[in-house]
Amino acid sequence: MECNMDNKNSQLHASSINYPSHFWAQAAKSIDWYSAWDQVLDDSEAPFYHWFKGGMMNTCFNAVDRHVLAGRGEQIAIDYVSPVTDTEYGITYAELQAQVSRLAGYMDAIGVKKGDRVVIYMPMVPETAFAMLACARIGAIHSVVFGGFAANELATRIDDAKPKLILSASCGVEPSGVVAYKPLLDSALEQATHRVEHCLILNRSQLEAPLQAGRDVDWQTGVATAANIDCVPLAATDPLYILYTSGTTGQPKGVVRDNGGHSVALAWSMKHIYDINAGDSFWAASDVGWVVGHSYIVYGPLLVGATTLMYEGKPIGTPDPGAFWRIIAQYKVKSFFTAPTAIRAIKRDDPNGKYLEGVDLTGLKNVFLAGERCDPDTLHWVEGKLQKPIIDHWWQTETGWPVAANLMGYAPVAVKAGSPALAVPGYQIEVVDMMGEQVAANESGNVVIKLPLPPGTLTTLWQNEQRYIDSYLSMYPGYYLSGDAGYKDDDGYLYIMSRIDDIINVAGHRLSTGRFEEVLCQHEAVAEAAVIGVEDALKGQVPLGLVVLKKGVNTTEQELNEQLMALVRKEIGPVASFRLVSAVQKLPKTRSGKILRGTMRNIADNKKYNMPATIEDPATLDIIRNTLTRMGYADAQVKVS
Repeated sequence: MECNMDNKNSQLHASSINYPSHFWAQAAKSIDWYSAWDQVLDDSEAPFYHWFKGGMMNTCFNAVDRHVLAGRGEQIAIDYVSPVTDTEYGITYAELQAQVSRLAGYMDAIGVKKGDRVVIYMPMVPETAFAMLACARIGAIHSVVFGGFAANELATRIDDAKPKLILSASCGVEPSGVVAYKPLLDSALEQATHRVEHCLILNRSQLEAPLQAGRDVDWQTGVATAANIDCVPLAATDPLYILYTSGTTGQPKGVVRDNGGHSVALAWSMKHIYDINAGDSFWAASDVGWVVGHSYIVYGPLLVGATTLMYEGKPIGTPDPGAFWRIIAQYKVKSFFTAPTAIRAIKRDDPNGKYLEGVDLTGLKNVFLAGERCDPDTLHWVEGKLQKPIIDHWWQTETGWPVAANLMGYAPVAVKAGSPALAVPGYQIEVVDMMGEQVAANESGNVVIKLPLPPGTLTTLWQNEQRYIDSYLSMYPGYYLSGDAGYKDDDGYLYIMSRIDDIINVAGHRLSTGRFEEVLCQHEAVAEAAVIGVEDALKGQVPLGLVVLKKGVNTTEQELNEQLMALVRKEIGPVASFRLVSAVQKLPKTRSGKILRGTMRNIADNKKYNMPATIEDPATLDIIRNTLTRMGYADAQVKVS
């Protein structure tokens, strides 16, 4: 890919920073408004900024109704693919409108009004999208919590959001089997101090659940008799949703997203970053419990009139490592978005790309990766196998849409492995030292974003403005602290190397875990790697590496360790003091694919830890503890607190 469009990108970015009101007013033309705004950017309450103040609109109208009114009601809005239940079907925009308006009618009938909160505790089924859109339709504020989330974690979110209604399902279906949701919901409601009067339950055929009289209503029964409800005009600054992200205090942080700025930013990003327009097919292989699911399974694609693919399955095991490629071919997916960890899983099980044979991917234009740093080896592997542009990009739950990316729908630039490319228009990214001074090119520091943040980013934390300031704005006044460490190269390309907390201090040398993992993944036997800093009496910390091997690898542990240590010494140097490495069967990860390095570090340093709420497989922590104990670090007696 040529880099001859750099100037065009630079001009667009400069326009967004120097003339933000004009830039975003132009972008807002892609959204339908009931009435125009008084101010594009209101900074009178800084650091609390408000976009499109005075404007009236409705997110659901923009995502659903306007496409039906434009004569495109028969276009598929959602393609639902569920290999775990052997189910596939499409939902047109007209059908989506009917489902959403009736569900909104049910909510209205039981007294859910604008500003009321609704918790959605559901699996990856179309009804989950209906629920989000129905809330948006009447101005209720939704908060999606992973189906299957632990009861105590769900209870904390219920107590924080204080919902009038909970929408749930009898069960979820995982490759490992059916997961009963209703007992978890019942337990959470018992633990919560906030009393919830209404629960609407989708009973699935895989496991039906008994309903509690007076509180629980069967989904199909409740919605069948409901009236259709039109969209309610809302202020652009009204909250659309709360999305909880884990906080360091153990109390979850409720990220608040507004309606107007969110719709404008997502519509802009779909076209400029993901190269998706009306009628195109887009697939974000994530979960609606994560921000990716909010932004790019439900809202983003529908706002531009595209077809979004909703998938209930895994990259491997449902049924094999070729599942993603066959679905992309079958549904003519134009742009595909997944996590690097999904690609690593496919690479581990199918290192030679056997499952790609005979699969027609001519319609696939771009593959986007985010959620965890994409090491160059993973990028090169999938690039070589697919022969498509592989686009790493960087963003967070708090930002809601990409901060650094390659604008594939506007002016693509050269791909540099290991980098999410350049700052997206609207974001002024800087890399600073501990004192807040900008560092030189190629020098590592803390990644920050100059205020104001663009539309679509968090406006505050739910009912906790002080925590918003303390968490993100207080360390560097005038800047948003991303929590990530990295650097920019001479061309302005950003490199995110690790979380700030994952920087290892070896005898006074600050080294990034991402750089170690990048080197370890260069070894032909390694599918993925995680590096943590463990306490050392002499050097303060030393790096310890855990690697997962590709299937079919035939090597001894001693040979592998010697080769990996030599590789790190060659690439990083002796200052790395890299002498601790072991192979493991699996790494502990969140359900979105983020490796739980902090938890592993606590295990290695014999510190008590809480079981992470979003962990995908708790058994992986036992694997890590046993491995670290064998290496002489973890104490097998220290358990979850």
